[in-house]
Amino acid sequence: MGKKQAKKGAAETPQVKNKKAYLNYELVEKVEAGVALLGTEVKSLRNRGGDLDGSYARIIGGEIWLVGCKISPYAMASVNHDPERKRKLLLRKSQIHKIESKLMQRGFTLVPLRIYFNSRGLAKVELALVRGKRQYDKRSKLQKEQQKRDLQRDLKRYRK
Repeated sequence: MGKKQAKKGAAETPQVKNKKAYLNYELVEKVEAGVALLGTEVKSLRNRGGDLDGSYARIIGGEIWLVGCKISPYAMASVNHDPERKRKLLLRKSQIHKIESKLMQRGFTLVPLRIYFNSRGLAKVELALVRGKRQYDKRSKLQKEQQKRDLQRDLKRYRK
């Protein structure tokens, strides 16, 4: 009997997540895009050296750029990258036009949710077309989650 080999899947790849996006925005649509990175940026991301807080994507000259994403300098490199530079996102023209038409509507923003490496080892960004939440929406969501946790806790006690 041999040992089972663990598959290299999405759970094992290093990820940088934007947790505040889930709290502050209502997600309307998700899109996966490639990222044009330098070598030291890739190595830094594999060591979880990134931060998506306050970052967003913007269409400039028919291309989508990731703005405000911080990727820390790689410690072992002699020549490093600028941590806060704009990074080009790789999407097809049809996808860019589709996103651009939705961004024209009032109240929509393009926000990165996470940066991860796919099964082929390529860096990908999961973008979401979002609409800002109101304060009362946030409170009601937190209240529903708390009620759900309380219910699960009570059911667990009841089953014993």
